[in-house]
Amino acid sequence: MDEIITSSNSNFIYDFIDEDLANGVNTRIQTRFPPEPNGYLHIGHAKAICIDFSTAEKYGGECNLRLDDTNPSKEDVEYVEAIKEDIEWLGFKWNKVLYASSYFDFIYECAIKLIKKGKAYVCDLSADEIREYRGTLTEPGKNSPYRERSVEENLELFERMTNGEFADGERTLRAKIDMASPNINMRDPVIYRIAHVSHHQTGDKWCVYPMYDFAHPLSDAREGVTYSLCSLEFENHRPLYDWFIKEIGFEEPPRQIEFARLNLNYCVTSKRYCLEMVQKGIVDGWDDPRMITLCGMRRRGYPAAAIREFINRIGVSKADSVVDYGLIEACVRDELNENSPRAMAVLRPLKVIIDNYPEGQTEEIEVEINPLKPELGTRTVQFSREIFVERDDFMAEPVKKYFRLYPGNEVRLKSAYFVTCTGYETDENGEVTCLHCTYDPETKGGNAPDGRKVKGTIHWVSASDCTPCEIRLYDRLFAAENPFVDGKENYLNHLNPNSLEILENCLVEGSIADAKCGDTFQFLRQGYFCVDKTSADGKPVFNRTVALNTSWK
Repeated sequence: MDEIITSSNSNFIYDFIDEDLANGVNTRIQTRFPPEPNGYLHIGHAKAICIDFSTAEKYGGECNLRLDDTNPSKEDVEYVEAIKEDIEWLGFKWNKVLYASSYFDFIYECAIKLIKKGKAYVCDLSADEIREYRGTLTEPGKNSPYRERSVEENLELFERMTNGEFADGERTLRAKIDMASPNINMRDPVIYRIAHVSHHQTGDKWCVYPMYDFAHPLSDAREGVTYSLCSLEFENHRPLYDWFIKEIGFEEPPRQIEFARLNLNYCVTSKRYCLEMVQKGIVDGWDDPRMITLCGMRRRGYPAAAIREFINRIGVSKADSVVDYGLIEACVRDELNENSPRAMAVLRPLKVIIDNYPEGQTEEIEVEINPLKPELGTRTVQFSREIFVERDDFMAEPVKKYFRLYPGNEVRLKSAYFVTCTGYETDENGEVTCLHCTYDPETKGGNAPDGRKVKGTIHWVSASDCTPCEIRLYDRLFAAENPFVDGKENYLNHLNPNSLEILENCLVEGSIADAKCGDTFQFLRQGYFCVDKTSADGKPVFNRTVALNTSWK
């Protein structure tokens, strides 16, 4: 796989690493991607994945997948497997699959070490009281009344916590740092809490679990990570990260480097809100094609190469910004235009009878699979006396500059013949039900020997060789650039009512009747589509991946 960020594309992370290598600070490079298995990965994670894995790849190092499973009440094996699938789909390969829970014994020993050094204590304050004692950004906190317990008492209480003698939330283990620190993260953070919950990896071995801020740096250091690459919200946590590693005594600590997270307009990436939309049935699961989860994008037909190119284009910076969703659509469109086979599909069929074409006759027309890749060869489509065109490609009373079918007008049927509309039929409600046309047999292939030109070219499918299908037209899930503009709890007020339109009784050419789940096509004049997992034999379902050009208003 090509590097996401090639060696010619420098960034501040590479600059730091180059400097360290030049100064002999490190002689090897090891990174890790450490997601919590409490939900499905989204486009924001894709940026972290590309940075973590590509950095290791650039310097000939290693990148591990480490599942940060320190909160068992919200984690599940389902998410673990989904994370692995998403990373592999993006085109990356980890060195090892590891778990924070694999280090629980070691992390527990580190907690004991801090207690013995007088750097940690058991606290009886409730969660609300801890928040009250912590102070504010402008006011220092105050010491817990339990802060000066003796080492012996703290060891005894922590052992009793571990043995399950106390209820959830009754006691915590806190680091003893500085309640007056201007960095609120340094004000005696909780490093262990009680949780009588079975763990998906360790079962019922533990009823105390380390907090992320404690487990994360110790796992990095124990694992041999040289560069802990993370998003910018962890910048204020870096002093705490370094404090734990120093107090435990690692001689070669990892270096934490932060980068700006990925923010996309018209999107919600938080796992919390994604889960809420799934639970409320607003979307059809985590892989709903309107979700910007990686599995949702995959189901919609977004190519992994387009995601990687998108991450490459936005680059790596320290400044937070909002990226326009149109950029990822452009990357998807570019990739699919280059690599997708072409096909014809009629979304809202209108029957056409070519009166002067012989009844019962069909003929085969060879059409390029992809005009950008002639080496792929051709596909065969049938032409017959009865065909179907788009209902929008006919107007009984055409408006100005309308060049498609109307009585007396001649158009080109893509790759077939010139046809002229001679009339139409309607039902009792006046709705057009059928067109009548004549064709010029001298124009096979779409060109007239006499050199005459037509201004309209339309697609079609033959009644003799087409397959009925369902087509789902997806658009952005939210209508507001910032769904949280009215507050985070009101984001659902900005759902796009037109994010999904389901069209039944559509028709596709017979050459793709047997397309498999995930196959992608450019439907001429319509956009890019892929076969959905809900397809059945004889009735495929296609998801619109992206329009040929943006249709967003």
